[in-house]
Amino acid sequence: MSGDPLGSAEWLWRAETQAILMALDGGKRRTRAVGGAVRDAIMGRQRETADIDMATELLPEDVIERARAAGIAFYPTGIEHGTVTLKLGDTLAEVTTLRRDVETDGRRAVVAFGTDWVEDARRRDFTLNALYCAADGTLFDPLGGAEDARNGIVRFIGDAAQRIEEDGLRVYRFFRLSASHGGEQFDATSLAACAAAVTQLSHLSRERVGGEVLRMLGLPRIVRTLGQMSEIGLLPLPAATLAALAAYEKLGGQSAATRLALIAGDRLDAVKVEWRLSKDMVGAARNIAASAELLADDRVAEAAYRYGEAAVEGLAAAAASGDWVQARLAEAARALAAIVVPPFPVSGHDLAGLGIAQGPAMGEELARLEQAWIESGFALGKAELLGLVRP
Repeated sequence: MSGDPLGSAEWLWRAETQAILMALDGGKRRTRAVGGAVRDAIMGRQRETADIDMATELLPEDVIERARAAGIAFYPTGIEHGTVTLKLGDTLAEVTTLRRDVETDGRRAVVAFGTDWVEDARRRDFTLNALYCAADGTLFDPLGGAEDARNGIVRFIGDAAQRIEEDGLRVYRFFRLSASHGGEQFDATSLAACAAAVTQLSHLSRERVGGEVLRMLGLPRIVRTLGQMSEIGLLPLPAATLAALAAYEKLGGQSAATRLALIAGDRLDAVKVEWRLSKDMVGAARNIAASAELLADDRVAEAAYRYGEAAVEGLAAAAASGDWVQARLAEAARALAAIVVPPFPVSGHDLAGLGIAQGPAMGEELARLEQAWIESGFALGKAELLGLVRP
């Protein structure tokens, strides 16, 4: 337990945060900020979001009534589990009544509400997340999580196997947090528990797993983590894929879409289903992979024309996969940056004027002319291209 104030935590002293806390008896420490915001403040990390998790002794109905009285918008986003989301200005606070688990099946828990802060802490996942902060900045640290946060140690609370049995997704969270907050170092006891649980995770929602993996893929450094996940069989990856991911990371890359393209390879459609990925994410990965293929064949102009900005990440993916020497990468980067793509000068109307009827034949002829135009470095003009038309 510690009384150190979080004096530099901007999110805590924001007027909206203080108003929410005061409406929920925060001055009496009946409601406190909890979890990631507190952890990151202790670690000296800036928050990129205005979202804050809060824990409270108040029942959900009381939270709603107090928010209504204070003019704070409220949404019963998870009221069956004791969670009400409050919004004031740009600040979102997910407020959850203190809980204890009654039973769990590894996917969802039956909970009972309470007022015991230590018991609430013990049901959480990792020590560095079981941290609470009062409205005046006083830290409540019942499980020694602050020291773990300062040292970048991600470890399960209490019995690691039990924490995983309560929610199998915590295996993926262990690796994500170890990458984002643990310097890709792995607590031995926690890692062993994750390895033992790998064969017992088939019940997890594909969407939840995919969400955790995607969050990980957008972190600055993840190769060591992915290697460890592969080693225990959680996310098996070929050595060549890990090598490409390492080379991409060495180039300074941290695009989730590019990493997805490198991991999925020609299995992107299957991975989309496996992880319930969004159309936009898969489309971005597909464009990066396709541009990388063109760039690997030194078809720089075509990559720029067909894939635009995606070709920049495609270049990094091609270099990483092909183990390019620095000179080749630099030359390709210069060539890509120098390309200014003009509009394709020929249209279907032009071909119709030459007697080509609309339909598949016209589409094929337009595609053939477009390819010739690309291969000329966009040098062929309209008259020259129409001179290549096949009657």
